[in-house]
Amino acid sequence: MEAFLAASRGGDFGALLALLDPEVVLRDDGAALRNGAPREVRGAAAVAETFAGRARAAQPAVVNGAVGLWAPGAKPRIVFGFAISRGKIVAIRMIAEPDRLGRLRLTILNP
Repeated sequence: MEAFLAASRGGDFGALLALLDPEVVLRDDGAALRNGAPREVRGAAAVAETFAGRARAAQPAVVNGAVGLWAPGAKPRIVFGFAISRGKIVAIRMIAEPDRLGRLRLTILNP
């Protein structure tokens, strides 16, 4: 996650591509869609473009026992869950629905 955050924050497209599986899928739970996010983004280049230069406020977290990120606030507004296989990110799930956020087991790392 540290490498992903650094690449995203720095807008390092090449570093993001190196972390993503060529067939990676980014999915939204619907709440972020209402804020202008796409429902689904497929492929390393498209997902890297989505994150390049962003995630400035995101912090590493453990989400339901797996690696993830969260956007800080009094209560989490959005959480990103990651699936990793063979050292590459193969899926990212954006969770922003308040009911779903309230049910997550979230452990903030490096608060």
